[in-house]
Amino acid sequence: MEDPHSVSSPRRIHSLSKKRRATVSSLDADEKAPGFGVSGKHGPKPSEVYGFVGSITTVVATVIFLAWAYVPEAWLHYIGIFYYPSRYWALAGPVYVMMTIVLALGFYVGLNFMSTPYPTSLNTMFDEFSREPSSFIPSMDGDDRPIEPIFDIGINKINDLMFNNVN
Repeated sequence: MEDPHSVSSPRRIHSLSKKRRATVSSLDADEKAPGFGVSGKHGPKPSEVYGFVGSITTVVATVIFLAWAYVPEAWLHYIGIFYYPSRYWALAGPVYVMMTIVLALGFYVGLNFMSTPYPTSLNTMFDEFSREPSSFIPSMDGDDRPIEPIFDIGINKINDLMFNNVN
């Protein structure tokens, strides 16, 4: 009968019981899972398969793109390829994609500037979630004192602490 305080793992068995010494045993070569390079009992994970297929597809698409962009038309006709997009798109497509990304980033930064209040606005210091410190002070000593609720420190208190108490 197995000890209720023991832990079973695929590689080692450790006994956590205080009554007897810990035993360590490793699995024999016959007990290993069949299949070389297969992760887990049920085969590869779907994310591994998608990653592998995605990387192979990317390499194949890159090779096809570079062949279309740089191989002369006579060679393509010689191997039987007569219909393919214009060579203009070999340069224009990536340029359009890059410019779309740059303009989207610029648009995003511009929207952030438009939605941010001016530095002189009171909305940078107060909003609908601002809280004033409570004046309730419990009369408890030591460790029995409750934690004070969260509140905002006023700008006048911050300025006083930063600029008026200079030594």
